[in-house]
Amino acid sequence: MVSFLLAIIYLAFISLGLPDSLFGAAWPVMVGQFGAPLSAAGIVTMIVASGTIVSSLLSDRLTRKLGAGLVTAISVAMTAAALFGFSLSGSVISLCVWAVPYGLGAGAVDAALNNFVALHYASRHMSWLHCFWGVGASVSPAIMGYCLTRGFGWPAGYRAVGVIQIALTALLFISLPLWKRKAAAPGGGVPPEAAALTLPQALKIRGVKLVLVTFFAYCALESTAGLWASSYLVRYRGISAETAASYASLFFLGLTIGRFLGGFIADKAGDRRMIRYGILTIMAGILLIGIPVRGELSALPGLVTVGLGCAPVYPSIIHATPANFGRENSQAIIGIQMASAYLGSTFMPPLFGLIAQHIHIGLYPAYLLLFAALMLFMSERLAKAVALLINKRPTLD
Repeated sequence: MVSFLLAIIYLAFISLGLPDSLFGAAWPVMVGQFGAPLSAAGIVTMIVASGTIVSSLLSDRLTRKLGAGLVTAISVAMTAAALFGFSLSGSVISLCVWAVPYGLGAGAVDAALNNFVALHYASRHMSWLHCFWGVGASVSPAIMGYCLTRGFGWPAGYRAVGVIQIALTALLFISLPLWKRKAAAPGGGVPPEAAALTLPQALKIRGVKLVLVTFFAYCALESTAGLWASSYLVRYRGISAETAASYASLFFLGLTIGRFLGGFIADKAGDRRMIRYGILTIMAGILLIGIPVRGELSALPGLVTVGLGCAPVYPSIIHATPANFGRENSQAIIGIQMASAYLGSTFMPPLFGLIAQHIHIGLYPAYLLLFAALMLFMSERLAKAVALLINKRPTLD
């Protein structure tokens, strides 16, 4: 039965990825039907991001009160409802309304699931689970593309993914006893006397600010790398748009394959080494991208290398949280990490857009290298800070 629970968690991670790329795939068609400006997508995504930040920060209290299984089930149900709401929308205003439960559900399930896995499963599962997130993010555009090419329309794409989410919700509610049993296993849960942390209390724990900056920098780099790769290749390297699009996808391919392969060595290497080697690999890939030659000779392997380097960083940071800051604090800190991640992925890619527009898009490698260097510096400082916490947990400044 424990393996059945793990299978459901894997399915839940696929469900996390399903909605993430659905809106981008549908928006080019939706914008024409709504008669809205292309930039209106930014309003919807900002509302979703705001909801994820809020629910991430509340995840500690919610999970302690309801349990990780119930929070996950309710959150997936909220996401399913929002997807059906999107399918019925006829205006940007309606999309904005449904973006609220969309974001709230996504943030809560992300934080609750990641913490549950960090507490109860080995590092390899965290790596493979995030690989499955990539599967979900890859499948949903294909579903939307199928509905569009077959003439069913974009609402059918949202309903199809919504049905998948409803089926998963039913499975999650059925499996609630397994979640409770796993959490109650000896040495497997959070001490019952541990109180929920407020944001100021969490920030006072030594090393928390360092991991938040590390996570912010990582998500800023990953999102910027994926969003602007094609534009950089076309406008700066002189590669055709069709070729650039296929090359840019190699970043995500490297990310997904890297997480699958990383799972086989994660337990032996340990979270700290996986983070360090991942960041160094990212920096090597960025240097390849930045070699000042025209064409794709160095850009192609550079993008793949950056994707492979990114692969272990996110899951390893999450998995290390209970060990770094204590099991009793991990849910609160993972929730704050999620909020920091969303800030980085929401605001830093548009910032580079302004840099590309008003200065030069050729600064793409330098922008990525800035965040990679910040990650390396902060993660190494975090490793030293954590060493000081041995036998003194939690430590407040």
